[in-house]
Amino acid sequence: MVLFCLCLSLILNAQESLSEVLDEYNNGSIPYITVDELATSKTETVLLDAREIKEYRTSHLENAINVGYDEFNIQTVLKNIKDKTTRVVVYCSIGVRSEDIAEKLKEEGYTNVYNLYGGIFEWKNNDYIVYDHDNEPTENVHTYSKKWSKWLLKGNKIYD
Repeated sequence: MVLFCLCLSLILNAQESLSEVLDEYNNGSIPYITVDELATSKTETVLLDAREIKEYRTSHLENAINVGYDEFNIQTVLKNIKDKTTRVVVYCSIGVRSEDIAEKLKEEGYTNVYNLYGGIFEWKNNDYIVYDHDNEPTENVHTYSKKWSKWLLKGNKIYD
C-alpha cells in the first residue's frame, strides 16, 4: 500500500502543469505577461531579474537589472526606475519569486508592473536568447534546483 501511494504521488506530481504550480505558489496579485507578448512588444520596458546573482551571471534576459530575491533592496529599483509609471516586468526562474518582488514594487507605488509568466525558463523554452555575464548569447540557464529544472525544456541546465 505504501509503495502504491508513493507511485501515485510521483505520477500526480509529474502531471502538474506550470499553470498549476503558479496557481499553487502565487496569489495573482500581479498580472502576467507572456514571453511572446514581451518579446514582440514595442512598449519601453524595464526588466528586473529577481533571481540570485549566480543565476543572473549564468544567464539573463537582455538588459535586465538584477535585483535579487534574498537580498532585495527597493533602493536599487528606486535608483534605476524613477518614473513609477514605467512598464516594469519582473522575472525569475518560472514566476514565483518575481511575484513577491513585483508586489514590493506595487507597495512602493509602481503602477505598471508585470510578472513574466514562466520566467526565464519559458523565455528559453520559446527559443528566445539569454545572455551570460559577458552579455554574450548562451545556452546555459541556471535552474535554481533540480526540482524546478523540470520546467526548463531547452538549453543547458546549470545547478551549481
